[in-house]
Amino acid sequence: MSGPAPVDLRHALATLDPLPGELVRVAEELPARYGVSAHYARWAGAPAAPPTGPGPAVLFDRVRPEHGPSRAVLMGLYGTRRRAAGLLGCTPAELPHRLLAAVAAPRPPVPAADPARWPRRTLPVDLTALPVPVLTDADAGPYLTLGAVLATDPDTGVRNLSVHRMCVQGPDTLTIWMVPGRDLELAHQAALRRGRPLPVAVHLGLGPAVLLSSCCPTSLVPPELDELAVAGALAGRPVELLRCGTVDAEYIAHAEYVLEGELLAERAPENPDGAVATPEFLGYQGRAHPSLPLLRVTAITARENPILQAVSGPGHEQSVLLGFGMEAAVLDLLRRRGTPARAAHCHTAGGGQLMVVLQWPAKRSPADDTAVRDAAEAVLDGFRMAKLVLCVDEDVDLESDQDLWWAMVTRFQADQDLRVLPDREGFPLDPSQHTGYSPSLSADGRTAKAVFDCTVPYAQRDRFHRPRFTEPSRPAPRRPAAPLPR
Repeated sequence: MSGPAPVDLRHALATLDPLPGELVRVAEELPARYGVSAHYARWAGAPAAPPTGPGPAVLFDRVRPEHGPSRAVLMGLYGTRRRAAGLLGCTPAELPHRLLAAVAAPRPPVPAADPARWPRRTLPVDLTALPVPVLTDADAGPYLTLGAVLATDPDTGVRNLSVHRMCVQGPDTLTIWMVPGRDLELAHQAALRRGRPLPVAVHLGLGPAVLLSSCCPTSLVPPELDELAVAGALAGRPVELLRCGTVDAEYIAHAEYVLEGELLAERAPENPDGAVATPEFLGYQGRAHPSLPLLRVTAITARENPILQAVSGPGHEQSVLLGFGMEAAVLDLLRRRGTPARAAHCHTAGGGQLMVVLQWPAKRSPADDTAVRDAAEAVLDGFRMAKLVLCVDEDVDLESDQDLWWAMVTRFQADQDLRVLPDREGFPLDPSQHTGYSPSLSADGRTAKAVFDCTVPYAQRDRFHRPRFTEPSRPAPRRPAAPLPR
């Protein structure tokens, strides 16, 4: 997969179609409630429950909603790091640097030059007629798991594109979970101060550059920078926009589905009937919020034969989407500190956030022993969700779990190479970050963080040579054998 980034989701799928094992099509009709998730579970990958493993993108051609026609659902497009990066024409190691370059030289979106290029149908305003998957029988309901919300802050005029968990509460109503203090919540609050709802467009099914840009952390894409401008630079072409028909907002022209709507002042419980939301990306069942803002849908439009893109809560895909932006942010932090790592890998076992692997260039002096550990601590201090940092040398393959464990086993002594940072701000969705688990924590949502330094000490470097198999040289011509003595 090389060349320019796919302009839309269909182009992305077309690049996978001829590649063996990258795209699986399921023609059997399956129900949106449990059918899609149960069929996909074997390919979801950890933190999904075993037996599972990272697998292909899976296009379910006929998914049956509560009522209405069966429609297509896509899961797993970003289910491996190699495939996700390949859709943008690069390797997993290159993608964080591509994101940094895109942030440094953004390309703002533009009005679509030819709206006829993106014909759309208007569908009935009925979310229950869409093939939105339900993952488990404890879930609060159908969830939009890759719904990318585009809104403009009325105070700053800056657009924000971000993915949020949204639960279908009725034919035209969703609850939405927004991380407190992040851009969309701030824009919502600004609109409410003006006495009106916030107009939004929710997108289901976007091109890779747009979706990956929407998942970048604020430390990489600050509030004053438009994620669509980052996506334009990442894709090598500006994102095209069109105007919504029922609200004062824009939408991304190539989206498969667009839900036009308004973020209201009214709130409602996420799950009126219980305490469970839907499975979260760390592999545990999510807790329902007692009160969330409501999003009222005013129109639904779609391309011909639309594809609804969804993600399994626990699994490789969500971790991959979150991890690349985090890696770019980590590399940027270390570069600004003057201790640049060779590479960063936000491991999918930690949801792309909690476990960071740093690969370091060859040490040049004894001072580098301390510099590596101090830099790792800076990452733990700089990123609230980062819980573990594993440092390795440049001869270790970051994409190989076997190599990472090998480095841990042969280049780590716990009494010398483990640093613990007690009682730091953490991430409450990790159930171990709880005072009932560790009395040393001052509150729930705090955690002990750790650096595992699996780099070879500078003074010991000659003892840790990793042998390479010798390549055979061209054989010398044989000389005729001498006659045997009589």
